[in-house]
Amino acid sequence: MIQAKNLSLSFGEQPVFDNLSFIIQPHQRIGLVGANGAGKSTLLKTLTGLQIPDEGTTVISGQCKVAYMPQDMVLHSTKSVFDEALATFQELYQALRVVTELESTITQGLDTARIDEYSEAQQCLMDLGIERVKQEIDKVLTGLGFSEEQQKQPVNTLSVGWKMRLVLAKLLLQKADFYFFDEPTNHLDIVAKDWFLQFLSTSKCGFLLVCHERYFLDTLCTDILELAHGQATWYKGNYTAYEQQKEHAQQALEKAYEQQQRDIARKTATIERFRASASKAKMAQSMLKELEAIERITLPPSPKTIHFQFGSATRAGKIVLKAENLSFSFGPKKIFSHISFEIHRGERVAFIAPNGTGKTTLFNVVAGLYRPEAGSVTFGHQVKHALFAQDQNTVLPPHKTIFEHVVASCPTKTEQEIRGILGAFLFSHDAINKKLSVLSGGEKNRVSMITVLLQDANLLMLDEPTNHLDMQSKEILLKALLNFNGTMVFVSHDHDFINKLATRILELTPDKITSYQGNYTEYLYQKHQVPSTIPAQSNAPASLTPTSKSSAENNKALFEMRKNIKKLEQSIEHYEHKIKDLEEHFTHLVYGSTDYQANVDQLSELRKNLATTMERWENLQQEIDLINKRLIDLKD
Repeated sequence: MIQAKNLSLSFGEQPVFDNLSFIIQPHQRIGLVGANGAGKSTLLKTLTGLQIPDEGTTVISGQCKVAYMPQDMVLHSTKSVFDEALATFQELYQALRVVTELESTITQGLDTARIDEYSEAQQCLMDLGIERVKQEIDKVLTGLGFSEEQQKQPVNTLSVGWKMRLVLAKLLLQKADFYFFDEPTNHLDIVAKDWFLQFLSTSKCGFLLVCHERYFLDTLCTDILELAHGQATWYKGNYTAYEQQKEHAQQALEKAYEQQQRDIARKTATIERFRASASKAKMAQSMLKELEAIERITLPPSPKTIHFQFGSATRAGKIVLKAENLSFSFGPKKIFSHISFEIHRGERVAFIAPNGTGKTTLFNVVAGLYRPEAGSVTFGHQVKHALFAQDQNTVLPPHKTIFEHVVASCPTKTEQEIRGILGAFLFSHDAINKKLSVLSGGEKNRVSMITVLLQDANLLMLDEPTNHLDMQSKEILLKALLNFNGTMVFVSHDHDFINKLATRILELTPDKITSYQGNYTEYLYQKHQVPSTIPAQSNAPASLTPTSKSSAENNKALFEMRKNIKKLEQSIEHYEHKIKDLEEHFTHLVYGSTDYQANVDQLSELRKNLATTMERWENLQQEIDLINKRLIDLKD
């Protein structure tokens, strides 16, 4: 059990949190959310004892083993990656060092004491299960993306991102009861993120997680702790449930505010009438004191929403981009070869591959930043493309202000249009005069995205557009891109972003590229359920591979599928009806009550069931369409 008692902390005149008290059970899986600067990282440090509060205490039960992962950590080591991970098990690692040292000198003869030391170390390795531990280490390192070759590499030769992966691996190998994670997915590619998410899903540990990825907060968390204005508020359920509860609470607050304003107006009018009467002046004075004593309801500022209209881009031809037999190498190392694909007008295509496989290299070849070793990239008729680069420091002039840079980059846009989109992307009137050199990574990202969106391009090429963005900024960017009616090619490691934006996935391996229709969830389903054999140029559903079944077999399968379709449609209708009833029932419940929370939980479960059923219906419908086509082909 972890208990916070009356925690208060300020940095100078700026309060971070004030009089926080709560209890965390070891099994809880909590998402810690709040605006940038709300104090999330500081709270994690305070709970783990790395930050001393001005007032209050943190108590961690002696039986609860905790581990903490910071956003950044300096890891200096001359050991190999595998040995550094093995050093997590200190007693075992020390015994292994003794055995290794003595075995190297055993030919020289050992005295009795050294032989006893050797025997004890060997017994220790057996007792602690050295082979089992090595298998666990390899499993975790491989899951986080370390190849067999990288596991032998010295730690001090790794990049910062790979060192942070190793820090995460060492923490997971500790098998703590409870973890404090501060942005653990920052340095993971999407494949490693999927593994990490699965690891946490099947683990028995609890955690307090700071993360800007909705998919993690929705899939893993059973509670949300929000930090805002120095106060902590608990919400039951995942991030989506938290948003729903916040929305209901906001609606209730707005209604109470409106009612209070009406009451104040009515009392004020009555007081004014009474003041004119000498006999009622005393009563008016009494009513005025009552009015002044009322605790006024204040509404928080409304969150900024984006209202951005794309310019009128020229309509491109049907085939927007065609890559033929692309090959690329860095020196003697072959990155990929014989890669061919087409991208059609209106598609939003995501490149998917583990780090090191070459998706960013392929993106750079397609964007014209790298010259292919072989093959060609051809843009279609009337295609105008705009590029968003991953490293903003290489494209942003540090001496210019935000406004100056956007004006210079978009000479065809009016000042009003530029100020409008700057505001939509959270740059206030004062902020637009900040120098680019002093901006955070997220701010630089937003500035570059603005210049891309104002190009009136009909093809957007985006390399890691969500890097350094918080949840609010990601939502703003996603809404803008969903309104874009052109074509899009992008690389991203954000599961939720790909899921909501992509209409097709191109998965890259060293010797081929495979196309999957749909978003990331559909890609995972197709990949793990039925191996794809559809070439990258095709628009057919990749999971539905034609077979040589006879007409009779196809008709029989079609009959069964249609029966299942009807059952699924009945379930969908049932879920939609129940959801509607529960949503209407909120008006009869007291916010925060047991019944209210039960309603929230039931509604969340129904929505999950509806989404799953809808996905099954869509997949089944695709299979029916394919069988119908197959039957026509058999007739022909």
